Amino acid sequence: MNTNSEKPELGIYIHIPFCIKKCYYCDFISYSDKFSIQKEYIQKIKEEIQAQKHIIKRYNITTIYIGGGTPSSIESSGIVEILKEIKSINAGTEENKKEITIEINPGTITMQKLKDYKEAGINRISIGLQTTNNELLKNIGRIHSLEDFEKSYNLIKEAGFKNINVDLMIGLPKQTIEDIKESIEKVINLNPKPKHISVYSLIIEENTKFEKMLEENKLKLPDDETERMQYEYVKNKLELAGYKHYEISNFAIPGYESKHNSNCWEQKEYIGFGIAAHSYIDKVRMSNTINLKEYLNTSTKEPNEEYKKIYNKSNLPIKIGIKTINEIQNKEDEEKEYMLLGLRKIDGVSISKFKQKFYENPIFLFKKELAKLADEKLIEIDLDTIRLTRKGLDLANIVWEEFI
Repeated sequence: MNTNSEKPELGIYIHIPFCIKKCYYCDFISYSDKFSIQKEYIQKIKEEIQAQKHIIKRYNITTIYIGGGTPSSIESSGIVEILKEIKSINAGTEENKKEITIEINPGTITMQKLKDYKEAGINRISIGLQTTNNELLKNIGRIHSLEDFEKSYNLIKEAGFKNINVDLMIGLPKQTIEDIKESIEKVINLNPKPKHISVYSLIIEENTKFEKMLEENKLKLPDDETERMQYEYVKNKLELAGYKHYEISNFAIPGYESKHNSNCWEQKEYIGFGIAAHSYIDKVRMSNTINLKEYLNTSTKEPNEEYKKIYNKSNLPIKIGIKTINEIQNKEDEEKEYMLLGLRKIDGVSISKFKQKFYENPIFLFKKELAKLADEKLIEIDLDTIRLTRKGLDLANIVWEEFI
């Protein structure tokens, strides 16, 4: 019988789609008017976990990520129940070695919730600040203030959490470089300073309030050059403050990089539970339905493990129960995706690791693509690494397109 250390790693993602108010830029599957069904929803997630226990038992669970929505907006008992359900399957490494993250928003936590999280094994908190400018927070539809964030941060510290991430945003309407300087200064001067900071550029997504405002000429965004300057400032300031820039949007005190996200960028497997959750198992990418009624009322029976032998690419996507099989990867798909994901990381793609995984040299396999990107000064290649240049960081989408 395999011990946990001999099993392949697995990450688990839990989607909690409840939030107090939808932000103007948010296109995630979330609801501000469905709190009355939270217990029914939690029960469905538990059923889904049990339905996939035959898969979970094959792996060593090393990370769990609870995202949303706003997971901290629901009763903490629901979060505790989900984690107990996973633990009951007895798959995974020692509890104290798992990275278990929960996303929270300022003003939605209490000391009791935090105590419940800690007792359930959660050891990493990700808090959505976005900006320290209260006027900007209102302009993007956030319901909290800087003062709410500071109170929540102090509660998290008081509860004994050491591993804290703070989310910030750049490229916001009417956001100046001075606003960004203020946000960075206030965050890195927190006591203790967060172990991890994520900095995301605003993207106007379909079916969001911001998309509608843009179409009506009611939204003025900074130009590309201004946003690049904002990004450069953030990068330089955080690196000087002791943070390692390890992925396009992510900075960490060394040793506190997000293991869950890092595993995804390393193309490791993960399984998602809840509405709209995605999974990557056995080179198959699947997604749960985005229809809440369908999720709650459809059987949790999972695709048979033999589905890869039954279906081929010409049949995709394939809907089975609450899941849709979106992709069954062949070796070429897997290699391209490995390059795309790896080039999100500042350290880039290790040539030796690529050879070890695929028994091929990426330099020869992607000779044409790499030559083009190197000529355009978007990547650099040394003895064992293919990575983005400083220019490539700004134009990463152009790089990734070569591997789609």
